[in-house]
Amino acid sequence: MRVGLFVTCLTDLMRPRIGFAALKLLRATGAEVVVPTAQTCCGQPGYNSGDYVAARPLALKLAREFAGCDYVVSPSGSCAGMIHVHYPVLFRDTPHAAEIETLANKTHELTDFLVRIAKLENIPGNFAGTLTYHDSCSGLRELGVKTQPRALLARMPGVRLVEMDESETCCGFGGTFAVKFGDIATRMADNKCQHIEASSAEAIVAGDLGCLLHLEGRLRRRGNHHTRVLHVAEVLAGETGG
Repeated sequence: MRVGLFVTCLTDLMRPRIGFAALKLLRATGAEVVVPTAQTCCGQPGYNSGDYVAARPLALKLAREFAGCDYVVSPSGSCAGMIHVHYPVLFRDTPHAAEIETLANKTHELTDFLVRIAKLENIPGNFAGTLTYHDSCSGLRELGVKTQPRALLARMPGVRLVEMDESETCCGFGGTFAVKFGDIATRMADNKCQHIEASSAEAIVAGDLGCLLHLEGRLRRRGNHHTRVLHVAEVLAGETGG
């Protein structure tokens, strides 16, 4: 199968290591993996702000860049959710509806693809330590990503997963929400940080870099400089930077 890796803006700009980790995991499935070099934003910021005019050209650009792929995979529940759930709404009753529907149907979040489609058994990473997992809103609520990352982590003999309280509760990031409602977002992040710290896990792991950046920033501002903040792809691929 031919799999297209949609890297996402945040990964490209803020933590490229996640993209390379995702690439390593996809190659471990035996798939042919392509990474279109001209890929950009999926249009989610504009769409969430009501600017559908700006979002549509980005969506069409993405659809054409990945047209030759059997699947499109992203290490982000929010970006995968944007494509899978919201693109069809954005193009409903337009001449491009069928093209977009095809893209939406073949787009998956990374761990969901690895478990349900590729059925990856041999995890290349060798992480050893205690982790707790934060369920990011878009992946959980739009795509049903819950058991998939946990099933993959369970195949790593050195990993011990401890569930924190309220793992499914929003961390307060929510894209532009954190900008528009800073005080509320900060309180939500503080609540999540308290649960992370109470778990005594060595690292907090999630499938969306936006959530991780939000939580890492708040953890450090609270004086917590020891809890590691990792994307699940980094752990699974053994690309945690030490």
